[in-house]
Amino acid sequence: MITKRFLAPLLLLPLLLLSVGVARADTIHVVQPGDTLYTIAQKYGVSMEEIADANNLANIRAVMLGFPLVIPGVDGPLGAPTPTPAPSTPRPARTYSVPASAVATNGGVIHTVAPGDTLFSISMTYNIYMANIIEANDIANPRVLQLGSKVFIPGATLAGRAGSAAATPSPAAAATPAAGAATATGSNLFKNGDFEGDWYFYLYNELQVPTGWQLATDEGPNTLNPGSGGLFNRPEVRVVGTNQLPPNEWDWFVRNGTKAVKVFKGGAPTAFSMFQDVYLQPGRYRMTLNFFPDIVADYNQGGERSWNTDPLAGEISIIHNNGGTSWSSVTAGQKNSRVYEFTVGQAGAHRLGAAFRNRFETANNGWFLDDWRLERIG
Repeated sequence: MITKRFLAPLLLLPLLLLSVGVARADTIHVVQPGDTLYTIAQKYGVSMEEIADANNLANIRAVMLGFPLVIPGVDGPLGAPTPTPAPSTPRPARTYSVPASAVATNGGVIHTVAPGDTLFSISMTYNIYMANIIEANDIANPRVLQLGSKVFIPGATLAGRAGSAAATPSPAAAATPAAGAATATGSNLFKNGDFEGDWYFYLYNELQVPTGWQLATDEGPNTLNPGSGGLFNRPEVRVVGTNQLPPNEWDWFVRNGTKAVKVFKGGAPTAFSMFQDVYLQPGRYRMTLNFFPDIVADYNQGGERSWNTDPLAGEISIIHNNGGTSWSSVTAGQKNSRVYEFTVGQAGAHRLGAAFRNRFETANNGWFLDDWRLERIG
């Protein structure tokens, strides 16, 4: 039986094939639970960049469950029986050239968005990380670029890639952020760190993400032991105000201002992360994350909560690039905080935030996030 989760992407498959112009040698992979762009690339023997480019993916860290991805230049997974191909001309490597409309400026290049441009293709053109471009332009939704808009490419030159074959972008060693960016001691270097600003929908209407932040959800197998098994379920994410909460809960959930991020799912395990890419100069930094684990074992007839006291019911892990911290338990039903300090030796983009998980089926696996701060302390 095809569930509703997979039905819409599959109905769109013929349209997708027409729109991207799948060549005879290409194949289609429907994203399965547990898939990542890395595992898919390994399965078919192609690079993540080739898949991202063929599908106009703005965020290579997130692939949507059930979505059909074009795998360019292959007939099937490695090791699968394939028919003897007819002689053909090898597919040339994709090249990227700086357009004539690009203008050099102090610290980088101004790129005018043209038809067919994506954030990925622009990053490949100038050999600059997408994270650096997003940070420099305060891009709220990396999937949407307005035709004709101007995008600042930090650290780029008009030489760019100059028609060279596709390769993995490298950090912009000479990138120069706006004056004063990520340097002021004591100020919050997170954009919209108090979540009082605007928000955008990410993939689904039930995922409201604060402007300046990125969200990822895990919908793969829950193999944690102990745990409830099955699959992790996608939670709902809302930016809520005090006008949407009972007055007696304001002090619980809202740390600063009048808004907080509410993440919740009843009766199913969940796993998600929220993070931001921040350009930092050399120095010492402190990240403080405040949250309230709304992890409920049961509700009484009056709606009052009975908190889940199992120390493994909720866990958090700090995200710092590809590292951070190991998982640690939280205390449900009260305010929690995590403080993480680190040193930056060379200027560059840093991915910072946190991952959260609930391994058990319980009445509510919920989190309220508010007042996240990143400060330079030395």
